[in-house]
Order: sequence, then structure tokens, then C-alpha cells
Amino acid sequence: MIKLTRQDLIDILYGATILGTGGGGSLSDGIKKIDEALDLNKEFILVDFDELEDDDLIATPYSCGAISPLTEEEIKKYEGLPVTEEASHVIALREMEKYLGKEVKAVISTELGGGNTATAFYSGAMAGKYIVDADPAGRSVPELQHSTYYLNNVSIHPMSLVNKFGESVIITNVVNDFRAESLVRALAVVSQNSIAVVDHVEPTKTLKKAVIRGAITNALKIGRAYRTAKENNEDISEKIADSGKGKVIFKGCIFSNDWDTLEGFTVGTLTIKGSGEYNNDEFKVWYKNENIITWRNGKYDAVVPDLICIFNEDEKEPLLNPYGKEGMKVSVIVLPAPKEWTTEKGLKTFGPRHFGHDIDWKPYI
Repeated sequence: MIKLTRQDLIDILYGATILGTGGGGSLSDGIKKIDEALDLNKEFILVDFDELEDDDLIATPYSCGAISPLTEEEIKKYEGLPVTEEASHVIALREMEKYLGKEVKAVISTELGGGNTATAFYSGAMAGKYIVDADPAGRSVPELQHSTYYLNNVSIHPMSLVNKFGESVIITNVVNDFRAESLVRALAVVSQNSIAVVDHVEPTKTLKKAVIRGAITNALKIGRAYRTAKENNEDISEKIADSGKGKVIFKGCIFSNDWDTLEGFTVGTLTIKGSGEYNNDEFKVWYKNENIITWRNGKYDAVVPDLICIFNEDEKEPLLNPYGKEGMKVSVIVLPAPKEWTTEKGLKTFGPRHFGHDIDWKPYI
């Protein structure tokens, strides 16, 4: 059991943002949430499954929606609606406890990302819950069924949903995780492209066999490697790659970044023109919230479930989609996929064919 300091929390969020492969929500917003809770003297207590009782309930709070900035049209559409003062994720957690008639003991992050990891941490701290050192993705992922919960047949329902306007619903049953994705995404679309969700509420004895243990500790390690390299003026992308047992595979400048918000997702293609040893080469990245498929000079290169992480060399920050700007210097880092995604069911769920690409995944590293 560890009481996390602010520096620990910032390192975790930076590591989670790097592992978030361009998605996972806003890092700056995530840091604001952490500081808000700390200013209220809330505590962030990280625990392992072995420190919980077998029957303790664990919940998964997160945001579902697009990660692109709101358009003026989208902002105007919701003018006049009241916005809740209390965080919608905390309300959703309380509504879930009310529905179950039981107390939730701890929370777990649904994925690694600057926004969603912070959301789980914030929800836990504000509600007085422990934070479990694990997650069901080992990275950030675009769809609800992209989770080791799904791979291990853990039920996603009941689901508690609350939007920023305070509108709430409990989904008591869904056919499967794919239907849950469709239902929740539809509610996000009519909630200014984001909605708070609490789901996969199960006892410790069930979840400890269905997630990636140590995921938060891994994010902390990556975040510390990033911070140390930055402080020592070292090659940050190379240090990140070394820390994550990966590799820097491309360097250059962004030539274009074409994206749109489609059906609740941020979808786009980033094109990078190579420099240095990659001069005269072109690298393309297709993202659906997260970086999913890449091409080098028109041929498939790194693909999911490997982690495709883009680092902004100008700002010395991990790059979030869709904020890559023309002329920005970037490095592309590939980190190995968690082993859970390399199984037959894992690849069927979160391999390149799921996204419509007729190729097989092969480990890049």
C-alpha cells in the first residue's frame, strides 16, 4: 500500500500518456484533476490485489468519447444546458453503489492514458477508494471491448453513465461488449462527445485474474525515465524506448495531419517526412483515437496491438491526437504489445484485421 506523492502522480500520468499511443484523454486536464483533489487534501492510495479482500468490490470509472477539440457548432448546440459542479465520474460511481446496494472498495483505470488514468485516480481519491495497480489494456484503446475483461469473459454490465449535464442512466443488461460500445458511444455523441462510465464492478477474486497487474507501476517507470532524461538533457525518445524495451523507428517532421470526429471517435491520418537517417522516407499513421496502423513508404509497418507512440521533439512532450502540427519535429517509438493482446482472441479483438486491414500482426520488437 503506497500513498502516492504529487511527483509520483505526475510521473504516472506522463508514463500513461506515452503508453496511451496518442489517445487516453488530455494530460493537462488529468493533471488539473489530480491537483484539484490534492488541494482538497484527498489521498491517492495505490494497492495490489493481494492487499484487498477477495470479496471487496472494484469498479472501473472512465470517459468514453472523442478526444478532438469541440467545434463552435458543437459548443453552440449545448448552450443553455446546466453543467454539474461535481465530477460526473464521482456521481456515476455513487449511482452504481446506490444501484448495487453495496460499497465499492477500490477503483481501477480502464486504460493507460493521461486523461482516463487521472479520471480513475481522481474518482478514487474524491470518493475515498483505493486505486489498484493494474488495468485491463496495458495501453490506451479506442473501443469498450478492447479490454482484457472481454478476453476473460468478465461481464461489463451493470453500467452507470452520467454526462456533464447531470443526466444519468443505469444499463442493467447488454448482449455483449460490442453492443455496450454502440450504446455508450451513442450516448457520448449526444453528450458533447464525452460521457462518464463506471462498469465491470466485480470482486477482487474475479478481477485479479482478468487484468494486467502492475500496469500503473509500469507507467510510473516510463514516466520517471521520461522525466530523468528531460532533466539531464538526454535523448528522451531513446530513453523511453529503452525503458519500455522498445525501439525508436522513425524521426522527421509532420507534413500533414488530416482528421475528423466520426461517430464519437477522433479519426485521422498523420504523415511524417523523414529526416537524418530517415531522409527521403515517408511514414504514415492512421489513428482511431489511438495510433493503430502505420506505413513506411507505402508498406505496412508497425500495427496494433504493438504500441505506436509519437513524441513531440519540439516541446519534449508525448504527442496527443489530433494535435500534431505541420512542421513539428517528432519521433516514432514502438513498444511491445502486452502478451494478453497477442493471443488468438486478443488479436481477433484488437489486431489489424479488426480495423479492416488484411494483414497479420507480427511482433515489431
